[in-house]
Amino acid sequence: MAFGITKLDLHHWKQEIDQGKIAFLTHYWLDARFPDCKSVTKVGCHDLVKLAKWGEGFQLKEEWIHHRKDGYSHYDLLGEKQIEVLEKEGLLDQIKAKIQLN
Repeated sequence: MAFGITKLDLHHWKQEIDQGKIAFLTHYWLDARFPDCKSVTKVGCHDLVKLAKWGEGFQLKEEWIHHRKDGYSHYDLLGEKQIEVLEKEGLLDQIKAKIQLN
């Protein structure tokens, strides 16, 4: 279950994707399959080749891209990988705003 984002947050994320940028959206997220995760970061791009190439830099496999018919395909980042990517991208504040890091 996703929560903790606004329509404006989602609009900005989609707008960046539409412009061909690598876009990041972090929000609260609860799923019984991942009991230790309280948030997810969605990393998307309209250009799937560009997204896959970006993912390679973080050891993310192309087949892990969540392909969406609406054009907002993305990686879902959780846990340590989420923190690693946000830190390297200079976006750690996105997760600090959502959860407390120990």
